[in-house]
Amino acid sequence: MKKVFLESHNLKNKYSGFGQFNYHLIKALAKVPAKDFKITLHAKNIKELETEFGATFDYKKYRSVTRHKPFRIKKKYDLWHCLNQNIKIEPFFNIPYILTVHDIHFITEGSPLLQAKLRAKFNEKLKRAHAIVYISEFAKKDTNVHFNVPKVPEYVIHNGNTITDIVLPNDYNPSLLPPRPYLFSIGDFSERKNFIALVEMLEFLPEYNLVLAGSANSVYAEKLKALIRAKNLQERVKLLGKIEDVEKQYYFQNCEAFVFPSLREGFGIPPIEAMRFGKPVFISNNTSLPEVGGEHSFYWEHYDPEYMANTLKVGMARFYNAQEFYENWYIKRAKSFNWETTAKQYAEVYRTLLNR
Repeated sequence: MKKVFLESHNLKNKYSGFGQFNYHLIKALAKVPAKDFKITLHAKNIKELETEFGATFDYKKYRSVTRHKPFRIKKKYDLWHCLNQNIKIEPFFNIPYILTVHDIHFITEGSPLLQAKLRAKFNEKLKRAHAIVYISEFAKKDTNVHFNVPKVPEYVIHNGNTITDIVLPNDYNPSLLPPRPYLFSIGDFSERKNFIALVEMLEFLPEYNLVLAGSANSVYAEKLKALIRAKNLQERVKLLGKIEDVEKQYYFQNCEAFVFPSLREGFGIPPIEAMRFGKPVFISNNTSLPEVGGEHSFYWEHYDPEYMANTLKVGMARFYNAQEFYENWYIKRAKSFNWETTAKQYAEVYRTLLNR
């Protein structure tokens, strides 16, 4: 039986974007019959994975020292799958190698020195790759515009929706009960997520409050908090920090709308999660978001606060004028992004390389 190695140590940060991708892909791969190959998971907490998946997978414990070339993993697997473009751990041998590319936002973020360093590392990954998987058509196009992509098979495999079943108890109360009605968003507190635009928009929407969830330990988070204080919006804007799945479902279920003015997304799972609850989705008209949002999401072309507020008011009116249609469309679209479909497509890519 062939051996497939999943460089999946981002599982240690289960509620980060990469952590969510790793976990849900692995969970779906566990359900895909594979008699011709067996997957080895590379992770820090092996016991937790063994409890959930048992003998479905083999396991190798993650050690940070394997980032360094002399200490790379020396077992010669039949196929190595690097689950995101930022991973520093590479195989010791030149073996068949799949690279999943989520986003190349590093080409515009950080200092020129950092950008150059990350470009060089990404170029090394591209040269090593025998196949490349992109999580969106945008990610594929963007990578080919900015890099000399080798002549290897390229695939687009969309992520699935992380919320398939709504498991919210009727009597559940979150740690913070927000003032209603509220708009909701979730993501890392970074320039790219553009949460400041939502706070500025709120001045023109006195009927709404705003709830933001995500890692708030950053320079951008401090700028956001300072803006909230300066505009005296402490009672209307609530910052939750990181939240777990049940709490996240509560805020999706009870918000008036999901708002996501991101400047750049390789895919963008949160809008799809919101759709699963039939909520109106307001997103930026850029990068991969139209690919994800589809024809009945509502789009911002720019981020003037008054314009954003008016777009939301018009969109909410349209939503309520045909609420049943919109809710059904959103739920159907959310369900079309399915992790089991994603896993089956990855398994076929594995077989293509293994059977060469």
